[in-house]
Amino acid sequence: MWLVRPAIPDDVHQILEIAGTAGSEAARLSSTLPRQRDALAERIAYAQASLAVKAGAADRPQRFLFVLENTATGKIHGTAGIDARAGNGQPFYNYRRDALIHASHELGISSRVEVLYPSHGLTDRTLLCSFSITPELRNTEAFELLSRARILFIASHRHWFTKQIVVEIQGVQLADGSVPFWDSLGRHFFNMDFDTADQYSGLLSKTFIAELMPPNPVYVTLLSEAAQAALGQPHELTVPNLELLQREGFQAGCYLDIFDGGPVLEARTDALHTLVTSQVKALHGATEEGGDDYLIAAGEGAGFRCALTQATGTLKGTLKVPVKTWDLLGKTAGDEVRVAPC
Repeated sequence: MWLVRPAIPDDVHQILEIAGTAGSEAARLSSTLPRQRDALAERIAYAQASLAVKAGAADRPQRFLFVLENTATGKIHGTAGIDARAGNGQPFYNYRRDALIHASHELGISSRVEVLYPSHGLTDRTLLCSFSITPELRNTEAFELLSRARILFIASHRHWFTKQIVVEIQGVQLADGSVPFWDSLGRHFFNMDFDTADQYSGLLSKTFIAELMPPNPVYVTLLSEAAQAALGQPHELTVPNLELLQREGFQAGCYLDIFDGGPVLEARTDALHTLVTSQVKALHGATEEGGDDYLIAAGEGAGFRCALTQATGTLKGTLKVPVKTWDLLGKTAGDEVRVAPC
């Protein structure tokens, strides 16, 4: 059975494997998670500390990290994160896509030119991040569980998160590993390849972006044709995640990832499909398996657990769930859980 739970220190080795350090397919996808053991251990420790914070008591931005576990084997197959405030106390950089009208009355010429403006307008919005999953689980129920479990966590800890929520989708990367947008723009200012810059982004203060990226608007027509075509387009491996997020209510706005030009999706937190359709119900035992498929989440903070199981609703507003699911969630009869239909 699949279970989503907060990451713990013992998960470090398996998470590093998922990060694609050995050049696997996963390595073609960037992540906000560091690929160095010590840095990743610090990230997990930070996430654990965030889970222990009481309402209104946070002295630094909260960051959460979850893992997808196969409970039969204990093996981890994916990660998913939430930053309560994008930028984590620093500017969260993107490009804002806009247009300028260039006109000459004398010549009778008018042209519309696309422009990218450096921006940190999304700073401090809640950010979904660090999503990665082993390739064989893409387009499966485990994939959906890992992504949507974060929304149930937000629903159960609503006071920690903002009214607006965003998520960056990785942009186009070609088969040879080149990133058209980065190669046409960022490389000229950073003097490093995309992977190196992306890793610095996860490890260091984001001030290096402001220090090295051009502060002036970028005229899209000056970019390569490949870079122009890549603007706002997702990496082919992220399309399933993009489509799932769109079903949640996310939409691409005018912002682009500052490194690869991928789309940045935005939504109202309280309008997310999983949050809107979720309900709090009391657990009751089911004598036999069957019923509809539900996402079921229970527990607060470090005790949060989320699983996908079959269950049956009752006229009294309770939910009949197999006892093995109770054990997985650490709950018993009469306890409240938050459920969302699949």
